[in-house]
Amino acid sequence: MTLTVVGGDGDFQAVEYPEVTESPRFTCALGGAYGAALATFGAVPILHSGAGCGMANAHGMTYAAGLNSGGACGTTTTPCSGLIEEHVVFGGEDKLRRLIKSTLELMKGELFVVISGCVPALIGDDVDSVVAEFKDQAPVIHVKSSGFVGNAYLGYDLYLDAVIDGLLEPPRAVEKRLVNIFGIVPNQNVFWKGELKVLKSLLEKIGAKVNTVFSDFGSLGNLKRIPEAQLNILFNPNSGLSACRKLKERFETPFLNFGRVPVGPKETAEFLRLAGKALKIPQKKIEGVIFEEERDVYRHMEYLAEMFMVSMPHASAAFIGDARTVVSLLRYGVNELGWIPSLAIITDDPPPETRDEIARLLTEDLEVALKPRVLFEYDSHRVRLALREEPLQVILGSSLEKYIAQKESEAHHLSVSFPVYDRLVVDRSYAGFRGGINLLEDMSQNFGGPL
Repeated sequence: MTLTVVGGDGDFQAVEYPEVTESPRFTCALGGAYGAALATFGAVPILHSGAGCGMANAHGMTYAAGLNSGGACGTTTTPCSGLIEEHVVFGGEDKLRRLIKSTLELMKGELFVVISGCVPALIGDDVDSVVAEFKDQAPVIHVKSSGFVGNAYLGYDLYLDAVIDGLLEPPRAVEKRLVNIFGIVPNQNVFWKGELKVLKSLLEKIGAKVNTVFSDFGSLGNLKRIPEAQLNILFNPNSGLSACRKLKERFETPFLNFGRVPVGPKETAEFLRLAGKALKIPQKKIEGVIFEEERDVYRHMEYLAEMFMVSMPHASAAFIGDARTVVSLLRYGVNELGWIPSLAIITDDPPPETRDEIARLLTEDLEVALKPRVLFEYDSHRVRLALREEPLQVILGSSLEKYIAQKESEAHHLSVSFPVYDRLVVDRSYAGFRGGINLLEDMSQNFGGPL
């Protein structure tokens, strides 16, 4: 988009601006860091920003992640410096100093996370120096998450970066078979709470010990245990990758990048075999867990298989969402349900250097002759236009596609990616051996009765 503006000398000049995006599928970097802090049980976020930054993310991020609130320190409970025009002119350091002091006095927390937004970055507030004044009073870290530096997925990485730099020390010893889980972004990955719970349970069944960091009690202790892990496991082709690389460089912790959350028996079995090999867990134990889990899940699939075989055999499907979610659900839909992958739309704007790997995960090792058309697009209008080009029976996407599915595509729709505001999601998840059954249960309400 080109705008004509008047310069300081009165001359007219053309200036290029990015195109306006309709209903993007993420919030800003500050929102991602804020969401990560809220997901760290016992952490108190302190926003150094305008008041609107916190309120907009409370309703536009946590509420859109399956009708959730921000928890004990979310929404109006979050301390915020509430910067206004006065602070743009004279600076906001003193107000931040007073805010941190009062927060330490009034709020109970294991960790205090100062999250700075656009205004402090633009005016040059020395937030690091202010935060350093309180290091002897409480664990305090600073996340430099100006909204204009990127989206919420980057904010998640910036939070982990601040944790690594501000909290972690070399471990006294590496704990055998202890693993950290990375790449599940709170709120932006709508099913994050349930996914962490399922993945932790799966890894414990094969004999691993799991440090999930987010959602569990005692999160400050979990954060400090990160360097003690024998292995870091990444469930995302992009988010969390920089943290895993940094931990490998600083503490020599290897990492396994599975690139997605396993959904259904085939993907979950593959993941457990890879994790078991990396942790040197006996193959016999791994195969024993897989056998029992597969036996159970395929027995339960018998109860619902006929309905899906009759109603949507080889259904033409579209998958819309962040890369990790789309890869997970597409591979399950194709390799377990026999769906035809017509379209995969990636909405989290991953960096160019990761897109080839994402495309590979979406097109290779699929048990179908047809490969999906892969688009990287987060503008909702362009997503709508792309969906119009395909004859579809199933649309797995966000709430933004619900009307399109009902009125334009006549396809079965289920909200599985951000934003989700047409269903409540607490610890529901599609991860693991039984995750596919959960998905089919949620889908069946749309057509089971009429069938």
